[in-house]
Amino acid sequence: MAIVQEQELSCKQFLSRPKKMLIDGKWVEAESGKTFDTLNPANAEVLATIPEGGKADIDKAVNAARKAFEHGPWRKKTAAERAHCLYKLADLIEERSIEFAQLETLDNGKPLKESRFAAPTAAGIFRYYAGWATKIEGETINANNSFFTYTLREPIGVVGLIIPWNFPTSMVAWKLGPALACGNTAILKPAEQTPLTALYVGELALEAGIPEGVVNIVTGFGPNGAGEFLASHMDVDKVAFTGETATGREILKSSLGNLKRVSLELGGKAPNIVFADADINAAINNAMTGIFYNQGQVCCAGSRLFLEKSIHDEFMSKMIERTNKMRQGPGLDEKTDIGPVVSKEQQERILNYVNIAQSEGAKLACGGSAPGGDLEKGYYVKPTIFESVNNNMRIAQEEIFGPVLAVIPFSTIDEVTEQANQIAYGLSGAVWTQDVKKAHKLAAGIKAGTIWVNCYNKFDPSMPFGGYKMSGYGRELGKQAIELYTNIKSVWVNLGD
Repeated sequence: MAIVQEQELSCKQFLSRPKKMLIDGKWVEAESGKTFDTLNPANAEVLATIPEGGKADIDKAVNAARKAFEHGPWRKKTAAERAHCLYKLADLIEERSIEFAQLETLDNGKPLKESRFAAPTAAGIFRYYAGWATKIEGETINANNSFFTYTLREPIGVVGLIIPWNFPTSMVAWKLGPALACGNTAILKPAEQTPLTALYVGELALEAGIPEGVVNIVTGFGPNGAGEFLASHMDVDKVAFTGETATGREILKSSLGNLKRVSLELGGKAPNIVFADADINAAINNAMTGIFYNQGQVCCAGSRLFLEKSIHDEFMSKMIERTNKMRQGPGLDEKTDIGPVVSKEQQERILNYVNIAQSEGAKLACGGSAPGGDLEKGYYVKPTIFESVNNNMRIAQEEIFGPVLAVIPFSTIDEVTEQANQIAYGLSGAVWTQDVKKAHKLAAGIKAGTIWVNCYNKFDPSMPFGGYKMSGYGRELGKQAIELYTNIKSVWVNLGD
């Protein structure tokens, strides 16, 4: 196995330390004493034993965050001082890029070549919102000449941040960056499958000078666990969640007790549309990235590939040939193109969808099974492509969250626009064409929060990201995320007699 030496040695010290939760600036066990194991999906071996937080731990974390918000130094700091802490945190994360890359690969399974982007991405997001800290402002409004009228933009208060397992490092930054820049305090609940990088960020947050109680990290499970207790807590002012749509619904229900603010970034089933006039090789490369990056465990994965009929056979022949050449193996192997999925549960879910697709009449073009041999102990699924799919099949309508591609032919722009929108989701989509009219028409016609034209999976901290329909609401990243973590207050000052 071609593992580089520095990666082999880099994070052993962190892994060797007992894992605890961060509450009020202190590293603590769960009140119940319960723990659970986080596993390496490449071989099912235990990476670390993690505290299983429950209601008592959430109560402690919320109390700490409330005390830090109402009486602590974070809100009293100037905006520039808060920005300094976030810049420092970004630097510390970037300095430890090697450790974060290996931890993400060990915990999630993705190839190291993908995990190397985790720390630089997170650092860039923290820097972007560090810059925003000094630019959060209200307005003066000429509502009535007898009054001086203006608005204040203020932090919401105590926020609960629940993140998924597919991009565990960068998701910390997506949520924590804008929340802290706006002056809030936070309780972060990482996914139980991938808690390690969040705990590492917690260590660095303290080192960066972020005061006690401002960032709290409670590990544990979602339903009947830390996630549910955080979402329903009466002293939490807002919950931000990224994950599957079914869980998003439950979080929304849990928020009703105190009508807390909620933002949801949920599932997707993106249409990736290729016209005959497109750059075919570029479209093939990006179609493969769109569905096989992170083993297809991406909310905006291009899992529905629409091909104009005149190029269908050529496109599929080339794509299947390249797919069959992908190297599958442990993420720490430098030669690996596609690693294991995150868990046994996820592997079984994906393979079940393979069976469903075949029972509905889809034609298996490649993949469709778990590899054996040296990879048998891990949670692997071969990169899988289905042909002869119609848009009504379950593999075209339901989010599989794995390396499974449904290929659907089309004839006209109106036909493909209609099919692209015949879905419950609306997170993202892509269009491949050299015709600028087609590009703009599809970009306007597809009901989704992000549309890529002649590219795929492009992100920047300054560009908002979020969904239509059952893909959720609210926009993360960009200046729009500031709205998620602030309240607007109107002030009227009487200038008359």
